[in-house]
Amino acid sequence: MTEMLASYAAGSWYTAPDEGTVVVDAATGDPVARVSTTGLDTRAMVDHARLVGGPGLRRLTFQARAAALKELATYLDANKAAYHELSLATGATRRDSTGDIDGGIGTTFVFSSRGRRELPDGFLLTDGDVEPIGKEGTFVGQHVYTSLRGVVLQVNAFNFPVWGMLEKLAPAVLAGVPTIVKPATQTAYLTAAVMRDIIASGALPEGAVQFLCGSAGDVLDHLGGEDVVAFTGSATTAAVLRGNDAVTARAARFNAETDSLNCSILGPDATAGTPEFDLYIKEVSREITTKAGQRCTCIRRAMVPESIVDDVIAGLRTRLDKVVVGNPRNETVTMGALVSLHQRDEVRDAVTGLGRAAETVYGDPMWVEPVDADPERGAFMAPVVLLATGDRPEPHEIEAFGPVTTLIPYGAGADLGALAARGGGSLVGSIVSYDPDFVREAVSGAAPYHGRLLVLDRDCAAESTGHGTPMPQLVHGGPGRAGGGEELGGMRAVRHFMQRTALEGSPAVIAALVGGS
Repeated sequence: MTEMLASYAAGSWYTAPDEGTVVVDAATGDPVARVSTTGLDTRAMVDHARLVGGPGLRRLTFQARAAALKELATYLDANKAAYHELSLATGATRRDSTGDIDGGIGTTFVFSSRGRRELPDGFLLTDGDVEPIGKEGTFVGQHVYTSLRGVVLQVNAFNFPVWGMLEKLAPAVLAGVPTIVKPATQTAYLTAAVMRDIIASGALPEGAVQFLCGSAGDVLDHLGGEDVVAFTGSATTAAVLRGNDAVTARAARFNAETDSLNCSILGPDATAGTPEFDLYIKEVSREITTKAGQRCTCIRRAMVPESIVDDVIAGLRTRLDKVVVGNPRNETVTMGALVSLHQRDEVRDAVTGLGRAAETVYGDPMWVEPVDADPERGAFMAPVVLLATGDRPEPHEIEAFGPVTTLIPYGAGADLGALAARGGGSLVGSIVSYDPDFVREAVSGAAPYHGRLLVLDRDCAAESTGHGTPMPQLVHGGPGRAGGGEELGGMRAVRHFMQRTALEGSPAVIAALVGGS
């Protein structure tokens, strides 16, 4: 029988006694693992985090926590080959897995490095300068950050089972706050493998991290004002969690990164034959085929000048014709499977919905001939490009979370900021142009609706990390539909898990309190 994945709770591994939920290989349909939290005492997990994990982390200075992260990242990096093999079952190619696995470990290294450079060898983090309040200078104020006395509950999405965990865990460790990890069921087996090594590494104090593998159960019932819920996933699930009494009545902090109809805008100057046109074609094609389009930062709306729509379609067709869909274990495959048959069917339904406002100009959502795989058992889908045929709302409201993008033509003088805003708030947008006046206007109009904007041109292309790659140094998150939250962003992310307090008193008292912090 397929192995039941264990949770790590209150200092020991727990295996549920029931049959659980069977999770299958995305490419072959074969069983990979079973998942269940039946009988798990979530109250004991929360208590263990507060009474054991939190004090253990807070006994370490910021510098010691940063050193622990480096030790952890080094241990995981030495074991990552096993994670890459297991990741193939999620439908990801080896290239896809690099962004998840190496990206997650790399993010941990970055937070360790930034912590060692930017945080004091103490326990208190100051914010800004001392503020004089009294006329004679005997009464002043100083803002400080201190560790929350609760727990971070991270609820993660299926598409990044490693990076999604580590990019939340690293800043929480630096902040001195313990974490309970709740992975998505579809890819929990990969998170579980990494979690076993996190515990085995001994890099973090006992209770600093626990693992809830299966249903979240009643864990939210035990959270309150000193706790944080850090969520990544659908806007629908985010709304349910945001409405829980833990958040609405007991004031647990809530951070969400959710659905996002990200756009990429091609400037009128970027006609066929220019470097920017080629960069745009490459970027859109790469975004919808990486992770089979299952990235929250994927380009869903490709806004192009109406005068060169045909050139864009031709460029995408040429590039997408080279994509090989199939079992990611085959070295010739460049795009693997979606995470499950259910997910594939949801994407197909979304394409049908988009079809009310667009025509298909490339691909067929119902037909694919995968390499080394059965199209009925594996969750495969060919890339699909749609062309919006009118000013209807569907392309700005329906997200096909798969290898799908919609071309949206715009005319001369179009308000691109307003067009981008119709997505309701996005994680990321990009502007591909070599015209500084156009870029300036596009950024000014689009920035209020995005957490991150990439301006891509021939000058930065060689070093650019691309439209869809969040970097730990910069904010990941966005307004509105994107969840209204922030992750990453360097040391700013650490402060998300801390309490900002204004200290008031004499200069001598304030200096004594923050000295050596």
